[in-house]
Amino acid sequence: MFTPTLQPAESLTKGDAPAPPASSHGYELSRRGQSFGRRLYLLVNYTPERCRYNPEEPFRFSMALNLLFGFAAAFTVANLYYNHPILNKLAEEFHVNQERVSLIPTLAQAGYAGGLLFFCPLGDHFKRRPFVLLLVWFTATAWIGLCITNSFYVFIFLTFLTSLTTVTPQLMLPLVGDLAPPNRRASALSIVVSGLLLGILIARILSGVVTDFTSWRNIYWLALALQYTILTLLWLFLPDYPSTNPDGLNYFKMLWSIVAMLFKYPVLVQACLIGFCTSTTFTSYWTTLTFLLSSSPYNYSPLTIGLFALIGIFAMCFGPPYSRLVIDKIVPLYSIIFGEIICITGITIGTYTGTFTIAGPIIQAFMIDLGLQTSQIANRTAIYAIEPKARNRVNTAYMLSVFCGQLVGTSVGNALYARGGWVRSGSASIGFIGLALILCFARGPREKRWVGWGGGWGIRRTDVAPKNKNIGFQGNEKASESTIKSPEDEESTKGKAADVTAAEPVRQDTQGKLRKEEKLASN
Repeated sequence: MFTPTLQPAESLTKGDAPAPPASSHGYELSRRGQSFGRRLYLLVNYTPERCRYNPEEPFRFSMALNLLFGFAAAFTVANLYYNHPILNKLAEEFHVNQERVSLIPTLAQAGYAGGLLFFCPLGDHFKRRPFVLLLVWFTATAWIGLCITNSFYVFIFLTFLTSLTTVTPQLMLPLVGDLAPPNRRASALSIVVSGLLLGILIARILSGVVTDFTSWRNIYWLALALQYTILTLLWLFLPDYPSTNPDGLNYFKMLWSIVAMLFKYPVLVQACLIGFCTSTTFTSYWTTLTFLLSSSPYNYSPLTIGLFALIGIFAMCFGPPYSRLVIDKIVPLYSIIFGEIICITGITIGTYTGTFTIAGPIIQAFMIDLGLQTSQIANRTAIYAIEPKARNRVNTAYMLSVFCGQLVGTSVGNALYARGGWVRSGSASIGFIGLALILCFARGPREKRWVGWGGGWGIRRTDVAPKNKNIGFQGNEKASESTIKSPEDEESTKGKAADVTAAEPVRQDTQGKLRKEEKLASN
């Protein structure tokens, strides 16, 4: 059986610090003389030996573990979208009108936004393994109520509550940035991002098909089983990677630091604005597509409309190989531009041909999903280099901008479709992508200021060194021969150097604790 494995790291380049020192994990289940409360804590927090952190032999992010993260991301984020195709069935079940039932997806999105803002930054404070497992367990357990309740108010409350904790994929992505070597980071991220986007599409397909042939509750029972499956797999294989800030952080200062980053890092602001503009087109297309295909001249059934999501699934299969062959090797900004050009081409074709030929929406679905994925992966690759000890907060800033873009896309797309039809809503999407391209060309990949193309036009990345199997996370000296030129790489180097400086006293303290524990055990 092909199972996720944790092996020694392969490479390190300048701009990435050695893995952090271990903290006192307490991996043993029990020891003589410990209180019952301590033993219970150790039992709950128990980590399988294969997942235990060893600072002398850090983890290598294997392909199997990467696929597990992608699977978990897909069927976690799907929780937000199962209700979309079955709102009419839910209205009948709970005896409410369409306006009232629309509270379900609205509160789901509101809960997810709250989780992004208030839970995701905590990934920079807590160890990710217990934090992720706790959130998945809570989501799965609260989900039981959605499967059995007959009260509309209980249903919408639990929808908000479970959506609040359905942010574990956004904790996994920064962890990928920590675990994956720089020369494979983009391709590793692409698999998890593909899982996120696939989850959005698969949820609509599964929900429509299952509800069409059985009861709507069965899709919720299926989601429950998937959540506990994810919990089990993550408990077995999720690495116990240390906190990136072992000294702790003030929660409110941590939240404020997200705002401060937007004034400090031009590359983050550029990525957030581009992500906002691009994500508007995704939700605008998929919400107005239903109106187009259900009316003349197509008059398709809901099941047929739902199967259009399969087009997006095929498009997303191109993301990981493209990331491995291109984004891992060239400056991310050029891949962002390429993704935006794919998007605007597909939207233009679909917008002005979609009213008389089905080929237009099909081409648009394929190209918009491919372009969005390419742009998102490249954006994440660029921003994860700027603040190594705050990757969860960097990710929070980016995802909040993407989420706001999705909300704007839904509202603007629907409003324009009601006034001027498919062509008008599609034309607005072309405008958003045009703005994204302007933002791309406003600042070059090596520009230190907010606007300009200083530092050169070079395409090749200079923040990664050729792969060397003899270099591990402790091989800083050999790996540091590569030259870093881009401003984000310089910021990364400074942050990582700070990690190394701070790591030594914690390492010595940890070793002292371990020696004391061994002495007590021997006595």
